[in-house]
Amino acid sequence: MATGNLTSVTEFIILGLTEDTTVCAILFLVFLGVYVVTLLGNVSIIVLIRSSPQLHTPMYLFLSHLASVDIGFSSSVTPVMLRGLLGEGNSVRVAGCVAQLCSVATFGTTECFLLAAMAYDRYVAICSPLLYSTHVSPRVCVLLVLMSYAGGSVNAWIFTGCLLSLSFCGPNKVNHFFCDYSPLLKLSCSHDFTSEIIPAASSGSVIVVTVFIIALSYVYILFSILRMRSAEGRHKAFSTCTSHLTVVSLFYGTITFIYVMPKSSYSTDQNKVVSVFYTVVIPMLNPLIYSLRNKEVKEALRK
Repeated sequence: MATGNLTSVTEFIILGLTEDTTVCAILFLVFLGVYVVTLLGNVSIIVLIRSSPQLHTPMYLFLSHLASVDIGFSSSVTPVMLRGLLGEGNSVRVAGCVAQLCSVATFGTTECFLLAAMAYDRYVAICSPLLYSTHVSPRVCVLLVLMSYAGGSVNAWIFTGCLLSLSFCGPNKVNHFFCDYSPLLKLSCSHDFTSEIIPAASSGSVIVVTVFIIALSYVYILFSILRMRSAEGRHKAFSTCTSHLTVVSLFYGTITFIYVMPKSSYSTDQNKVVSVFYTVVIPMLNPLIYSLRNKEVKEALRK
């Protein structure tokens, strides 16, 4: 079915961020630097957590998987974007475009679930410290990580399945810097209501469920902190949550803009800028946020 529906157009041309050669050269250097920092920062976090016994806790297990997801997320988009900025022609075969969309959806959704799992970990650590070893046992941690990757895969399969059900028989120029679903849908000559509503419902459900878990966890955390008599205890509890809250605010703020706000309320250029932020910039910022604001990570790095 997929092969039959996608035979009219054999490749897509990714238009990229801009056609100005000078701006492209500047952006190439900037995003190349961002990508290098992303790889170095996230690989360093993974190696540091694996090699430091004091970081062998559920919180840092989730963080190491978040770093792995950030590497995959950025690598799904940045190399293709850099090739386009070099001006070498950014044509992508249909199979490659489908693979890129599947990869972006998988890693992006998995990050949502991992952030929710990390919020649950903080909730148990602060609100029920005596039950932490049972409620966040190694078995529970593995289960939460597997569920995060499974959720990412299911959402990606939904997006990919809807894309493979479309026919492309006209223009093949994608007005974006990677194969995102919305600009590809605009090029289809066969899409119907279901091809629009199913991916939107799927991504919206992921955002609603994970935001609910995160918000509920932090409501309980806030009440627990306010009940603490020790100012030092309150400060320590807040400090363990600030990094996670910063990452959550940045990530969910941008994906909500892209996938939840009405499409008529923002332009394609705004879409591109916000997409650059959550696919390229945030994966670089996450390891910096966790390393610069976390005393245990800084201490492990110093040792």
